[in-house]
Formats: sequence, structure tokens, C-alpha cells
Amino acid sequence: MSWEEIRLVAAALAGIALSILLIVKGRLHPFVGLLCGAFAVGPLAGLTVPDTADAVEEGAGAILGGTGLVVALGLSLGAMLQISNGAGALAHAALRFTNARTGPWVSLAVALVIGLPLFFETGLVLLLPIVAAVAASLSGKGGQGASDRAKLMLLLPALTGLSIAHALVPPHPGPLLAVDVLEANLAVTMYYGLLVAIPTGIIAGPLLARFISRNVVLDLPEFERPESLVATPSKKAALTVVLMPVVLISLGQVIALLPGELGARLSWLAAASDPVLALLLANLAALPLLFGRSIRDGKLQDSIWTEAVVPAGAILLAIGAGGALKQVLVSAGLSDLLARLAAYELVSPLLLAWFIAVCIRLATGSATVATITTAGVVPGLVAASGVSPEWVVLAIGCGSVFFSHVNDPGFWLVRGYLGMSTTDTFKTWSVLETAISVVGLVFVLIGSQLL
Repeated sequence: MSWEEIRLVAAALAGIALSILLIVKGRLHPFVGLLCGAFAVGPLAGLTVPDTADAVEEGAGAILGGTGLVVALGLSLGAMLQISNGAGALAHAALRFTNARTGPWVSLAVALVIGLPLFFETGLVLLLPIVAAVAASLSGKGGQGASDRAKLMLLLPALTGLSIAHALVPPHPGPLLAVDVLEANLAVTMYYGLLVAIPTGIIAGPLLARFISRNVVLDLPEFERPESLVATPSKKAALTVVLMPVVLISLGQVIALLPGELGARLSWLAAASDPVLALLLANLAALPLLFGRSIRDGKLQDSIWTEAVVPAGAILLAIGAGGALKQVLVSAGLSDLLARLAAYELVSPLLLAWFIAVCIRLATGSATVATITTAGVVPGLVAASGVSPEWVVLAIGCGSVFFSHVNDPGFWLVRGYLGMSTTDTFKTWSVLETAISVVGLVFVLIGSQLL
């Protein structure tokens, strides 16, 4: 490597290290920590301060311009499912007839389905109280330890399903943005993502739970569902709302491939493959399906958007700062450096993309930021290597969930909702996330060779 390349790598590592220190030790919000890291990388890599500032503005603006709409629409859809108790009713209906043997598998499946349109945090808040109640009814009578393990055998697969859906299956903002940046086919990415998600979920969910649930003490809080403003919708209506964004995106992609006159007649449906439009249509359909005539209630409308906007602020700030750091790294030449490394074929481009996402994940604690930042710096790598961009998207998604620890808000959310000690959270949740990351990568590498 030349001196300039060494300087660039050192600058990138120094900027990421600064972000880690500010977020973990300084307790700053990732938005501030990532911006500081971005402004440190630029001058260290040879950019002027004005050029660095321009890159920061360009990166943040580009990310928020598209992804911001997806985040807002996704959060509003989740808010409607939460306020109406539609997702809760759907989950309860699926889990109520399970037993100790089938429970972990049903819990995983329910979390994968419900997690499709929801952010991880929203899905966790909606799903875990229901799974915890079902788990309590299935717990054995062999004492507190046996009871806690029986509960974890349902709770951990639910967490697995939510995390996998968040990392690997569009229309979640992270993989969706990676699809856009890397110019991957959205429908193919969804298809490949499901092929990877199912076996990964089986291994990292019910099978792994048998081992990591031992000798863990739970102190589950008393969950109280807030009083609903409307009657709970039917399970059919809730399922329609949950699946609608995915179906619309898939349908639009399929119609675009139809030949001749048939494809031309249905071309207007192909527009539904745009994620923003698909989510907007799902939001519009969700209002009458979930709330009926109550949609004219001003208090209800205010409640939906208050529920959506509160978490949106923190998410959008972190995403914007991740985009800023990405653009500084690109402007400094990191993307070109990765492309040159790919030309030497010293390491698999999928493995390299995964490793970069792992580093950003460990530094920032955010899976979405890790995906956004990595996707922004690897287009040159993809072009130089000729690897399928769909598999690169999934490799990045796997790396983005590696080893959740104390700088990840999800770590503390899981710890609080399960009532575990910090040590037991590392033994269960952190191990589970690492298993998803590594096992998922293995299936990505296998799939990239077979498909």
C-alpha cells in the first residue's frame, strides 16, 4: 500500500475510534458522535475543512431525502398497528394454541411476519409482552430456573425473528437504502433475503435458545397494555396491513417483468414497487382497515403521529449522521481503495463488506447506520469484483447486527423488557445477534455460489 492509502485507512480508523469514545465513554448521542467522527476523518485523510463540511451536508441530505420518507411511513404504520392493537391481536391469535414443543417455532414465525413492516424497537414493544404472557402459561412447574428457561425458549426466537427481518428483508430502511445505493434488484433481494432469513432464524432462534437459555434469571416486568382508543380490528385486517408493503413491492417487480401487451396494461401497478409509494398506500389502507369510522377522530390522528414522530427524531438524526460519515469516507477515497483491493482478489468482496459493516456496528451501535455507511463505501468494490449486488446487500445486513453491546439502544431495551442482568443480556441477546450475523453470512456465501 502507498503512503496515501495508509493515511486514508488510518484516518478512517481514527474517526471511527473517536465516534466510539464519544458515544460509549462520553455518553453522547450517536448523531453528535458520528458527526464529530466525520469531521475528524476529512482533515486526517487530506480533505480541507470546507470540503469536509460539504461532504457532511451532501451525505446527510442524500440519506434523509429518500430514507427519511421510508422511516416516517414505516413508523406511522407501526404506530397504527400498535394503537389499534392489530399486531398484538395477530400475534396472540397465532401463539395462543402453542405448546412447549411448538412454541419456539411459532414465536419465530410470528416475529418474522410481524417484523416485516415494523422497526425492531416497535416490534419488540408490541410482541414481547404477548410472548411473555404465553410463555408464562407454558412454563413448567420445576422451580424458578425451569420457568425462566421455558420463557426464554419463546422470547429468544421472537427476538431472532424481529432482528432478522430488520437486517435482511426490505422494506426496512437499512436494506432498502443498500438496495438503492448498490442498484440491486429489490424483488430479488427480498427473495434472497427470505432464503437466508429462514435457515438463519432456525439456527439462531429455537436451536441456539436451547443452549443460551440455561442458568439465566429473568425478572419480567408487569406489562400493561394502554387502553385502546378503538375496538381491536379483525386478525384478517391486521394481517393485510402487515403484509401489504411487501406484497405491493413484490407485485410491482413481477408486473414489470411481464412481456408484451399484458405488461403494458398492468404497468401502472409496477409503480407500486417504489417503497415510498408502497408504504404510503399501506398507510392509507391501514386507516379504514384498523380504525373504521374512527379515522375522523382528531384525537386518534394526533395519537398516531405523536407515537410515530417521537422515535423518528432520534432515528433520523442517527441515520443522517451515518450518511455524513459515509460521504466523507467516499470523498476521501475509501470507496476507490476498496475497489483496488477487490481487483487483487485477496479476500471475498462479500466477506469484506460484512467486515466493514461489523466495524461500523461495533462503533455506533446502530444496525441501520452500519448498513447505510457500508453501502455508501462499497459500490466501487461491487463494480470491480462483479459480485451480485443483491448478495452484497445481504452480507452488509448480516454484518450490521454483529454483537449488540452497551452502545446499542436495543441492548438496553431487551435487558429491560426481559428483566435480565447486564451479564445475562450479553450471554443471551449479544450471543444471539452474533449468531445471526455469522450464520447469515455463511448462508449468503453459500447462496452466492449456488444462485
